[in-house]
Amino acid sequence: MTLKECYSKMGGDYEAVLGRLRSEDRVRRFALKFLDDSSFTTLERSMQEQNYMEAFRAAHTIKGICQNLSFTRLGDSSHELTEALRDGVVHPGYDVDALCGRVREDYQLTSGALMELKES
Repeated sequence: MTLKECYSKMGGDYEAVLGRLRSEDRVRRFALKFLDDSSFTTLERSMQEQNYMEAFRAAHTIKGICQNLSFTRLGDSSHELTEALRDGVVHPGYDVDALCGRVREDYQLTSGALMELKES
């Protein structure tokens, strides 16, 4: 799998990240480091414990990484969850269970595409 194919599969913006990081090798190196980040595990645990401040921080970290690496799909869903949990509380009008489910799906799609890239 090429890096561009990986970005397409995960719903990312390959051209934007390439423009920002300036080389495919650099993009690949930083993209694969995402697999080592523990923020998603922290998010899942924090939501189970109803520790919404820690869940907010984890979602915010995921959102920031995704913005830097142009992981658009996961970035969008983590952004929405971040807003739902801002200030460490569940804000009215948000279905945080559904939002967490969407982040989980997008995370699995993103990490799966990155694993394919790593193995190719």
